[in-house]
Amino acid sequence: MEQAIDWLVALPCADAAQQRAFKAWLLADPEHAAALEQARAVWQGASVRDAAVTLQTRRTTTAWRRRWISLATAAVLVVGVLNFTHLPLRVQAAHLTQVGERQHLELQDGSKVLLNTESAFSSRVDSRQRQARLYEGEAFFEVPPSRQQPLQVQAGPVRADVLDSAFAVSYHDGQAQVRVQRGNVELSASHDEKVRLNAGDSIRIGPKGFGTRERLDPQKDLAWVQGRLIFENRPMGEVLAELRRYYPGWIINTDKKLEQVAVTGNYRLDNPLDVVRSLAQVTSAQVREFPALVILN
Repeated sequence: MEQAIDWLVALPCADAAQQRAFKAWLLADPEHAAALEQARAVWQGASVRDAAVTLQTRRTTTAWRRRWISLATAAVLVVGVLNFTHLPLRVQAAHLTQVGERQHLELQDGSKVLLNTESAFSSRVDSRQRQARLYEGEAFFEVPPSRQQPLQVQAGPVRADVLDSAFAVSYHDGQAQVRVQRGNVELSASHDEKVRLNAGDSIRIGPKGFGTRERLDPQKDLAWVQGRLIFENRPMGEVLAELRRYYPGWIINTDKKLEQVAVTGNYRLDNPLDVVRSLAQVTSAQVREFPALVILN
């Protein structure tokens, strides 16, 4: 759906190369065509047209501005569609965070959990069991010492068993990642694979099992725990992709050259729009802001 929405935005101004890329995307998977039709139905629906007409009658605008107001309205409605498609997951989870939201939890055994943006989480902790599950998103755990059974955290293809540790777990698009800040974590994956991570270790886990063990950079890799976003010589495209996780709308870049500009900075996560403005200033880009929509060029 997210890719389909991107194409709906790009197609009206697409050049020949983008048209070819769109056709290749459409043919790559039957689900792409289905997602495009669903997005187009919302885009062309009566709700979007009525909202656009209402906005137009409130103020005099240019034709270009009216087009983007309609686009912004569609963005808000499509976000609602995307949330609806996640309904089964939301029924299972006991705790949910919206885009840009973080949530602090404390389990019955004293373990502390910080849920990052767009996360779904449940736990069952009592005298007989200590179990938690991250259905989607990202979470940071602080597990106190215990002589009882370990806290078991399931995230997609991996299970973490922990007695005394501080670590982060993320799960997106079928791939999990575990980063250990303190203590150690015992990991189990499919095919009876097991890996022990110590402080400073990081590893990805996919459908085929464990990836390569890597070294953790706590200041950057876990900056979100402190409400920060830190980049060092990262392409602007990657920075914008990360910001989109925290902005409840669309951030669109219309300048391909801007995507490769290296960016370094330390930003607060509680106002991603301010970060976009700052990035535009340091890269000499222009910013146009609309409800639920930001355009860089």
